[in-house]
Amino acid sequence: MKLRESGMPGEAYWESLLDAERILKTLGVDTHMGDVVELGCGYGTFSIPAARRISGRLHTFDIDPSMIARTQARAAELKLNNLDASLRDVFTHGFDVPAKSQDACLLFNILHCEEPARLLREAARVLKDGGTLLAIHWRYAADTPRGPSMEIRPTPESIARLIHATGHFDAPSLPIDLPPWHYGLSCKRCD
Repeated sequence: MKLRESGMPGEAYWESLLDAERILKTLGVDTHMGDVVELGCGYGTFSIPAARRISGRLHTFDIDPSMIARTQARAAELKLNNLDASLRDVFTHGFDVPAKSQDACLLFNILHCEEPARLLREAARVLKDGGTLLAIHWRYAADTPRGPSMEIRPTPESIARLIHATGHFDAPSLPIDLPPWHYGLSCKRCD
């Protein structure tokens, strides 16, 4: 399922809007994490540095074949052997990983989708007990250079409510400031 208002700008411009290394460091993505799943690899903006930081495999999915090809090419250039980029509609078919198998799930700039609760339930399914859900999104401010329209852009509070409503996670962190344009939330799976 293609997300509403999900078109990607050119790669250089997109990556100029994000300090992926800083964001991942701030969120605690490091060698303490084994296997990690990500929805929406895009150009590999987060996939590549995340794969370099973790001790396990990064499983990333996208519905756009050109995004998968670009992420795979970048991984091959860097000789990353722990990144699997696959074409998959996660909303229809779920993450292609076993239940309770992942240390973390990355949902970056994606929770403006039509069914965020469904996506969060699937994240809960694949996370190990104590696994970490990490979500980031564009600040809820009209002056951001990108991001979905304000009508569908989630606030940190709305994402926290959705996470809580799944019944599978502890209380999300207070919003984590990820300058210049994003905020993040972190929580643990705890059934």
